[in-house]
Amino acid sequence: MENNSVIKLNNVDVFQQKHLVLSSVDLHVDKAEFVYLIGQTGSGKSSLLKIIYGDLHIKNGNGTVVGFDLKALKDKDVPFLRRKLGIVFQDFQLLTDRTIQQNLEFVLKATGWKDKTLIAERVKDVLEKVGLRSKIKKMPHEISGGEQQRVVIARALLNDPELILADEPTGNLDPETSEEIMILLRQISEAGTAVLMATHNYQIIRTFPSRIIKCENGKVHEDAKI
Repeated sequence: MENNSVIKLNNVDVFQQKHLVLSSVDLHVDKAEFVYLIGQTGSGKSSLLKIIYGDLHIKNGNGTVVGFDLKALKDKDVPFLRRKLGIVFQDFQLLTDRTIQQNLEFVLKATGWKDKTLIAERVKDVLEKVGLRSKIKKMPHEISGGEQQRVVIARALLNDPELILADEPTGNLDPETSEEIMILLRQISEAGTAVLMATHNYQIIRTFPSRIIKCENGKVHEDAKI
């Protein structure tokens, strides 16, 4: 079903500068689906994610992400696309001089929220979802790496996205904390938000099996195996 897709790429060539990284990419991710993206370093995973969040433009082929036509996407449209996406990186990228609450408020204000009461309620709501309501006044350095990653996931949920892109979200975490983050991401997808997660951690894929997309030899293989 076309209208059920949050990502749909048809015959897309992915370039970095003039270098063809991936050719003839066909890819679909549906609403509320959890999908892994795997491939060796340099296989094109990051470039593919950049296409999806509007950092690279499509020259050949067609694509839509959360209702945005990537072929027609102008630079001024990219912030609107990203409001409908949540992006989670392994290097938390939290503002170190602000509390958890201020980190999240900053994002809401930057994406057009004005009402202070609504902002405060939304911050509490997303922290509740990731189990960190009690840490709202803490600074990033006062909480653990796993808790920081939960804050990043809370930040990704602020604008109620249709899709979360998670790039190695467990890359800097110990196995036990990684499992906690995975459980949280799976709960988010089960609640209706699609998750596309790039990872090198095959143990996690074995523990939490799901559909796999693989970048290999300049191609993207849907429904791959590890």
